Amino acid sequence: MDYERHPTQQEHPFVGVVALREQGWPEPVLHAILAHAEYSGVAPESHLDKALFACDELAGFLVACALVKPTKSILDVEAKGVLKKMKDKAFARAVKREDITAGAALLGLSVEEHVGNCVAAMQARAAELGLAGTATEAGA
Repeated sequence: MDYERHPTQQEHPFVGVVALREQGWPEPVLHAILAHAEYSGVAPESHLDKALFACDELAGFLVACALVKPTKSILDVEAKGVLKKMKDKAFARAVKREDITAGAALLGLSVEEHVGNCVAAMQARAAELGLAGTATEAGA
């Protein structure tokens, strides 16, 4: 349902919201999904709305940071390195850095805090995300 399958502004995130509404997902979740796309005309209001907007681009950027590590593991990603890579416009160039900074501001956090929180959250779920690397590569 995400951008990879429905990359146009006419489809993303609208196709997913229609499908989720048919499945009975709660309206606050659907509102958050719509609010994460600025062009949807739905403004982020709730904490959930703001959190989804704030984490959407950053999560993709963090995956890119993990995948360039020799271990391909989020466990080897550090906030300091992420902040450095954010300055490199050639790295993960499709990621909108302004959305990452705007998202941090929406949550009342510095970019450094926001990146650190998201790195820690993704590290806690590394295996579920398929970003734990291999036992040999991760040094386990």
